[in-house]
Amino acid sequence: MVSPIEVIGRSDAVRGTDPERVQHDRFSGKVAFVTGAASGIGRATARRIAAEGGAVACADISEDGVTKVVSEITDAGGSAVAVVCNVTEEQSVIDAVRTSAEQLGRISVVVNSAGIGGFEHTENQSFEGWNRILAVNLTGTFLVCRESLPYLLDGGGTIINLSSTAGVMGQPYSAAYCASKGGVSMMTKAIAIEYATKGVRCNGVAPGGVDTPLVHNFGLPEGADYKQLDRIMTPLGYCTPSEVAGAIAYLASDEAAYASGAILSFDGGISA
Repeated sequence: MVSPIEVIGRSDAVRGTDPERVQHDRFSGKVAFVTGAASGIGRATARRIAAEGGAVACADISEDGVTKVVSEITDAGGSAVAVVCNVTEEQSVIDAVRTSAEQLGRISVVVNSAGIGGFEHTENQSFEGWNRILAVNLTGTFLVCRESLPYLLDGGGTIINLSSTAGVMGQPYSAAYCASKGGVSMMTKAIAIEYATKGVRCNGVAPGGVDTPLVHNFGLPEGADYKQLDRIMTPLGYCTPSEVAGAIAYLASDEAAYASGAILSFDGGISA
């Protein structure tokens, strides 16, 4: 299989800003629980929040991966703990959220970044593969939201869920992925409405093409019509995980206090 990045390519455009530029102390006194923290957007987000003064519970199914990220954060002077969590298993999520709160204090920021995907012709999509994508992307996000809400309700807080352009527009060879991310988008809005008067905000970020291990591993199925990839090409090309982390950090911060129920398109113009 060929990675879509090999077909579409990266952008050489200079966007004129430094995605690593941080606002020190923006998350001072706050505790964040970040899933998918071992790589990609989750890793970049955990590092960003820690760099801005937050304590971060780095959760991922990869123990080696989150241990490495925590070392990166603490070596830079930040505060973080590693938490092994399989978001498809209810008890694993229950234990991970509870352990994080016990070690760091009340959770006030939740970032659901754990996700998987892959391209496949719909007529060839296996039932097992369908269920796996829905379990990680949608059910996993739900479980983390559910288990985190008691902490968020006890003093206020915010949830940022990773959706995708595939959650707001059709994408070829992606029936399962589109269904999972569309579900994340609507669940985000439902939670935002339900808890609007209780001090809890819930927003989503819908990235387009991001240069991450997840996208590299998607793989285009045999016989794919590359012309259809025009549907997922972006005027600004692929972005970096750090750029997405900047958008997440904004929504998680007090600067976005009036934002709730939004799905922020962060797609380089693909949905324009």
